[in-house]
Amino acid sequence: MKTVSKIKFSAGAAAAALVLMLQPCGSSGSTPPAGSQNNPGNHSAVAITQAMIDAAVAKLDGIAKDAMRRSGVPGMAIAVVHNGKTVFSKGYGVRSLASPEPVDTHTVFQLASVSKSVGATVVAGVVGDGKVAWNDPVRKYRPDFALGDPYVTENVTIADLYSHRSGLPDHAGDLLEDIGYGRDAVLSRLHYYPLEPFRTNERYTNFGLTAAAEAVAAAVGTSWETLSKTRLYERIGMDDTSSTFADFMARRNKALGHVKQNGVWVPTPQQRNPDAQSPAGGVSSSVSDMAKWMSLLLSAGTFEGKPVVNSQALFTAMTLHSFPKTAVPDGVQTGLPDNRPGMYGLGIGVGVDAAGRVRYSHSGGFLLGASTVYVLLPSEHLGIVVLTNGSMYGIPEAVAASFMDQVETGSVSFDWLTAFGQKFAPHHTNPSRLADKTPPENPAPALPFAEYAGTYASDLYGPAEVAVEANGSLTLALGPVPKRFTLTHWDGNTFAYTPVRENALGISAVDFNVSGGSVTAVTIENLNEYHQGTFVKQ
Repeated sequence: MKTVSKIKFSAGAAAAALVLMLQPCGSSGSTPPAGSQNNPGNHSAVAITQAMIDAAVAKLDGIAKDAMRRSGVPGMAIAVVHNGKTVFSKGYGVRSLASPEPVDTHTVFQLASVSKSVGATVVAGVVGDGKVAWNDPVRKYRPDFALGDPYVTENVTIADLYSHRSGLPDHAGDLLEDIGYGRDAVLSRLHYYPLEPFRTNERYTNFGLTAAAEAVAAAVGTSWETLSKTRLYERIGMDDTSSTFADFMARRNKALGHVKQNGVWVPTPQQRNPDAQSPAGGVSSSVSDMAKWMSLLLSAGTFEGKPVVNSQALFTAMTLHSFPKTAVPDGVQTGLPDNRPGMYGLGIGVGVDAAGRVRYSHSGGFLLGASTVYVLLPSEHLGIVVLTNGSMYGIPEAVAASFMDQVETGSVSFDWLTAFGQKFAPHHTNPSRLADKTPPENPAPALPFAEYAGTYASDLYGPAEVAVEANGSLTLALGPVPKRFTLTHWDGNTFAYTPVRENALGISAVDFNVSGGSVTAVTIENLNEYHQGTFVKQ
């Protein structure tokens, strides 16, 4: 519990500094808010002038065009806000390579995980209304919610789940969504996951955060999607914004996803439907609307002079709550600990930049074709949002980082596009032991296919059905509405199949366990991240 008390203390201290940093300032943009001039907590040795900000905005169009040229991403939109005004807003490229209409400032993009920060603003609004508290237990509003430990189940709070410190493993529930389970079904299965120590490390979980958002909506007596619309979008005129996939698809002016095949951008074969985790990844919006949202945050919860979100509830979301764990295998130091620490608030990333200034940010990405980012520099009341309709290769992050370089130093200090591309490369690497391999020339024989056929059970994933088809092929069916995959023999009792949807990265192994000449279970490699991918034959 010492860790928790330290987190609360740090958050409180940071909130006090934020009160100074986020107050509206004068039109010059370089004048700090009253009372902050002598604050050692936000002093930077690198001065920023209004002329530097103006010059950076003037160079942003060139930065964007260079990123478009180098990356080939089909479409992009950018907005910059300063002192509550949109000072840059422009679209680039096309909404879809299949129907090349131009991107404009009202083109709607899927935000992916930037949705977490937007949703945190919704929750802060409800907290400010006095209907919930960040530290309310989720079970207070969702008595059916459960995790794998009774103590954690009773005590995990909205803030715990918005800061990813519940103990749930990284991305718990995402693979359930991939095989077709909806929001309620995924949330009802979270208790099957093993937990790390409570409130110790940040482990990024879309469905943990979704559970917290669902609790907030339940407290108000409405759906999350309706709450987001009425508590935030309608209040500041975010007319292009929605938290439902149906609304996104109904928009005429929308940017559809793209992926790379053999190094070439192509329209995604299936647009990502994130409704199951809407609070974590299901918002769609335009840069015109996101500029309004950034102005709201940079103005301490006010918009065009009117209070929308209670400032203290918002400050709580924008202060430190958790740290990601740095993995050092076997205790061996593999490099110097010279990275600035990554920190997390409540659905909002918290960091310190190279000039010693606090920044707030969040990236979002779908492998099926979206990549987004926003970055806020509250000391200058400055923010940028970059939305693209291509898979995650660090393109929007590179544009935002280049712009902030221009703001703080007057030049771009680093090849951000190459650096972020390398950082995002692992997201596109298939971890299967069969990846980039060819089947053995002389494989060990399989059993007669009929021996593998049958129903296999998993508490977490539900049933899997293996069948011999009329044409003699072996198939695997997964999910609540079973999707059938062809199993291709690899070697002995090992077969291969190709998963689909968001986390599919190519070929994966399917291993049948044989004991005493009989098939007893099957282990599906891509579902086995937490050693829970074994289904027992019934």
